[in-house]
Amino acid sequence: MRTDTSPGTLPAREHLPAGDAGTPVLDVVIPVYNEEKDLQPCVRRLHEHLTRTFPYAFRITIADNASTDSTPLVAARLEAEIPEVANSRLEQKGRGRALRTVWSASEAPILAYMDVDLSTDLNALLPLVAPLISGHSDLAIGSRLARTSRVVRGSKREFISRAYNLILRGSLQARFSDAQCGFKAIRRDVAQLLLPLVEDTGWFFDTEMLVLAERAGLRIHEVPVDWVDDPDSTVHIVKTATDDLRGVWRVGKALATGSLPLDRLTRPFGDDPRDRDLTNVPRGLARQLVGFCVVGGLSTLFYLLLYSAFRQFSGSQIANALALLVSAIANTAANRRLTFGVRGRGGAVRHQAQGLVVFGIGLALTSGSLAALDAAGDHPAHSTELAVLIAANLAATVLRFLLFRAWVFPDRGESDAGSTVASGSGSTVVASHTLSSPTYDTSTTPPYGTNAPYAPLPQRPVPYQQSYGQPHQTTQVRAGEAADGRWRDATMRLQPVRPHDTDPGDPR
Repeated sequence: MRTDTSPGTLPAREHLPAGDAGTPVLDVVIPVYNEEKDLQPCVRRLHEHLTRTFPYAFRITIADNASTDSTPLVAARLEAEIPEVANSRLEQKGRGRALRTVWSASEAPILAYMDVDLSTDLNALLPLVAPLISGHSDLAIGSRLARTSRVVRGSKREFISRAYNLILRGSLQARFSDAQCGFKAIRRDVAQLLLPLVEDTGWFFDTEMLVLAERAGLRIHEVPVDWVDDPDSTVHIVKTATDDLRGVWRVGKALATGSLPLDRLTRPFGDDPRDRDLTNVPRGLARQLVGFCVVGGLSTLFYLLLYSAFRQFSGSQIANALALLVSAIANTAANRRLTFGVRGRGGAVRHQAQGLVVFGIGLALTSGSLAALDAAGDHPAHSTELAVLIAANLAATVLRFLLFRAWVFPDRGESDAGSTVASGSGSTVVASHTLSSPTYDTSTTPPYGTNAPYAPLPQRPVPYQQSYGQPHQTTQVRAGEAADGRWRDATMRLQPVRPHDTDPGDPR
């Protein structure tokens, strides 16, 4: 299933209404572990800033993940003294686990978090959440590596941060500039579908969430920040970097094999109702052309190397046929995954068979060119043969792209894409549904039991503190549920799974 043709599960973004008085629009989570010294000044400073500058109702949630000092007592005292402060206690460590738990239980349409040291200047908070409130973006992050950011930190941390982001760009093709800045926000309708796909419970949680969101085509807004390093930070840099590299490998492998159902996170094109009714309009042409040219250039180089190798012990026609056959199989597989975004094994044999037909057309063009060259003169030079083959392959490449796009990997309409089911295969499938707001099964996802995302803002049926006392649950989305009819129109069922009981790799 192609991610660019799926109608998606998320509705078009809309500006959040003001809602009922007292209903929090923003929930700022502060994950803490043994922060008895910094917690109180942090919360009071943040509360004062939000009271003075934020135009909507808000809440500050302290997410205490297994502190062993007096942090729980400080958090309880702040909750009792300040009406806008709530306290959540987890018995397992892990910043990612704390964020997932609190975000999953919050009814606020905008969810954010920041580090307890308040290294990031709070003047960036309103610019961070404004694009999410307006409906412009799905996630927002503070960036210490933007050109207009002002950062004070040591050379060691500067080097590690930039090296880590270079690794993300080189291995996972990440385009966001700063993955680990502790200053992020997300829309709740996005979080309820994205968080079940994020496995990490530690410091890699941020990176994994951003990579999956970006690959799904969600919009990430970056805000330049002023940031001052905390010299008393307890983060174990080497341990954290090692765990992050393991996470990069795991996520990269999952993306390469197409095992993540990112199709369910796609947005409809545009927020104008006229845009949602577009039919029979080819999409992704520019991206497909770029991908096809890159794959084609590498395939041509691979073909010429094979031809030169086979030419050592066979004639030109046999060498050309063998080289073209091997390179055509590799070319079809690469274009299937990289250019046209087809994931999983479903239809792979059929695609290769159709690719071989396209290969036959290319073989006819190149073989005909060689035959014409042989007829024009006896024993042409090897360089002349290569020049003729390059020209013939260019012509065959244009024809191959047109056939791939129109026949092998056709751009199906939304109705076709929405009803596709791959039987007995590993393909990602998407159930048929409309672009209306999804409804969720409240038996497995209590925080999200609403039909409309934000109008009006939902009220919790139980006290806020009581809901946080419930056992932590995570959810796992399974693509194969469409095949046996458990998916209904505009309805998603999320199957709860047990979280990890311990997090021995958490560095905090």
